[in-house]
Amino acid sequence: MSYTEITTESWWSRIKKSFGNILLGLTLFLVAFPFLFWNEGRAVYRTQTLEEGVGIVTLIDAERIEKSNENKLIHLSGLTESHETLSDERFGIVQNNIIKLKRVVQMYQWQEETHSETEEEFGGSTKTTTTYSYSKNWDNTISNSSYFKHPEDHQNPDSMPFNSGTFQVKEVTIGAFTLSPSLLSRVNNYQKFPITEAIFERISKEHQEGLQIYNNLYYLGKNPEQPQIGDLKIWFEIVSPSTISIIAKQFGSTFESYITKVGGEIELFEYGTVSAEDMFKHEQEFNIMLTWLLRLAGFMIMFIGLKLIFNILRTLAAVVPFLADIVGFIGGWVGFIIAASFSLITIAIAWIFYRPLLGIALLVLAGGCLYFLKFAYKSQEDVIPITKIE
Repeated sequence: MSYTEITTESWWSRIKKSFGNILLGLTLFLVAFPFLFWNEGRAVYRTQTLEEGVGIVTLIDAERIEKSNENKLIHLSGLTESHETLSDERFGIVQNNIIKLKRVVQMYQWQEETHSETEEEFGGSTKTTTTYSYSKNWDNTISNSSYFKHPEDHQNPDSMPFNSGTFQVKEVTIGAFTLSPSLLSRVNNYQKFPITEAIFERISKEHQEGLQIYNNLYYLGKNPEQPQIGDLKIWFEIVSPSTISIIAKQFGSTFESYITKVGGEIELFEYGTVSAEDMFKHEQEFNIMLTWLLRLAGFMIMFIGLKLIFNILRTLAAVVPFLADIVGFIGGWVGFIIAASFSLITIAIAWIFYRPLLGIALLVLAGGCLYFLKFAYKSQEDVIPITKIE
């Protein structure tokens, strides 16, 4: 089921909006510079932190706590253990020797999807066709149907009778050590916990009403083959004991982040038996990937800011739609080259304090981009000569 709505916007209204977007674009453009500079500093300090850590880490036996290793950067591997019991008695779940228990609840409900297409018309105005479509789907959170464009016949319940949640033991050990809260929060290798008849029988008769087992989970509703709005699916996931590897500071019988001389923190975690060398290697690879992702994010912030600034030119040319497309295309390329150039310059300035050769190379590359922009403009002048009228 879908509904269509058509709206129009005048050329003058678009111009006023474009002027308003210039301030937002300028803000984004300026914010990109400190963001890119910060990212390069972060990358350098993280590299220095890891290089320091790999040279001082000590391999220890998880089964013994030696005072000589106190406050040192240590590496160990071992099996996590817990002797506590986690339970969700409302649904008959009682499980020993697990670390975490997660209840996942989904409701069958209406969801609204919006799709818009905008066409420019001669004179600069636009016509926007918006389609609102409605479908029934399972979701962990309720879609508030009162905010739907067409809430009639698409009403969802106001709330869920049960919410998703996570239960966690208080203490998890690895050999003679106890995991710190920060490390425990990273133990999230959840696996599906199947619901059986024996588990179902633990539920009180009062709470069994309307509940049934379907595909190893609970179903609250009449017919799981033909779900109705408001029906629930409830299943559980658990984290069982597993072998993990840790690099952190030994602090008594537990762990803390190790602070290096450059002020960086080291607290590494991986599943399985992983050597210290490989753990540092993996962290360095992650640092490189994160650095490039943040560089791309900084470039995109700057590029979007320039597009918002240059969009006023496209809007002014929109009295003739095909002319607006040409101006928009040229503005996009100019914005791309400027954003790429200034991003490289910012990265080069940040790196030149740490890696002079790389910083100079980036400055040369940025200068080449700006020269290309100047060359392209000069070529355009040669193709379309300007005649002065005296």
